[in-house]
Amino acid sequence: MTTPVPFSDARPRIVAADAAGVAAACERLIAGELVGLPTETVYGLAADANNAEAVNKIFAAKGRPADHPLIVHVASAQAARTWTRVWSDAAEKLARAFWPGPMTLIVKRASHVLDAVTGGQDTVGLRVPSHPVAQALLTSFAQRSTSPHAGLAAPSANQFGHVSPTTAQHVIDEFPSTALLVLDGGACDVGIESTIVDVSGEVVRVLRPGRIRVTDIERVLGVALASDAADAADAPRVSGSLASHYAPRTSTQMIDERRLRMQLRAFRAAHDRGPTRCIITHSFDVETTEKLHAVRLAADAHTWEFELYALLRKLDSQRYGELIIEAPPQGPEWDAVNDRVRRATQRDSEQ
Repeated sequence: MTTPVPFSDARPRIVAADAAGVAAACERLIAGELVGLPTETVYGLAADANNAEAVNKIFAAKGRPADHPLIVHVASAQAARTWTRVWSDAAEKLARAFWPGPMTLIVKRASHVLDAVTGGQDTVGLRVPSHPVAQALLTSFAQRSTSPHAGLAAPSANQFGHVSPTTAQHVIDEFPSTALLVLDGGACDVGIESTIVDVSGEVVRVLRPGRIRVTDIERVLGVALASDAADAADAPRVSGSLASHYAPRTSTQMIDERRLRMQLRAFRAAHDRGPTRCIITHSFDVETTEKLHAVRLAADAHTWEFELYALLRKLDSQRYGELIIEAPPQGPEWDAVNDRVRRATQRDSEQ
């Protein structure tokens, strides 16, 4: 049986996601504490979305800017509707098609929604996760909460801007000195964050790509979506929208196959002088040397989504001098991967 973690414990703990573990997590949330929450996308750092002090603990733990909005997780579309003053036809269609699942809907906020959750905006992001542990905790929390609008604010459980966690151990690694209970829901099935869709105005737009593709959304709505919507001046701020994000601490760059092959020839001509590097490819194998290691991922978008963050974290821990990622293929299936790799490597491209 899982032993509940005392609130005074100054270190994070992983607990089994059984009935006792979910009950212990619910107790912590009711008490205004933080919980590591497994979802099908990535692990979240969860707090009571109606408790300003608890929400502020998320920002403090992550080092997250105060104007960066959070996503509220609820157990059902019915619960989600209590968080908005406008539930559009598009919102209803997308919720019916994709919830529970890896999609966040941006809607006009209800009057009770905290400014700390929305970053001061007039919109709020809502999601109904499909992970059974997340569903169990959200249901239990709603039953215990004194609020008629129960929900959990839960951004990814990592330091702001760093690679998102896809296992319980990743969460522990990010917050080694935080009093945090982490429910162990196994490795996340999807591996990247949810697709964010803005349905708060007259035009539906995708603000962050994810496992649910633009083509999937267009099929449900019966309309074509603008390709540059996320760059519009009036687009709401959303999680993961900064140019540099999801980044390993190791210097990382993305280059196309032709330039990568040229780089490899230059490295070999220099007889492996310089830092030890690791190359991630999908179109060809790289011969390993003392100063040059390589990982080849299958040229499949789902494989990259599932493995990318865990791989970046593993390579980060091995303290390479540099990581080099071969630019992923193009096309709708690869939009989310390209988005995450571009943001993960943006920091070094700006230097």
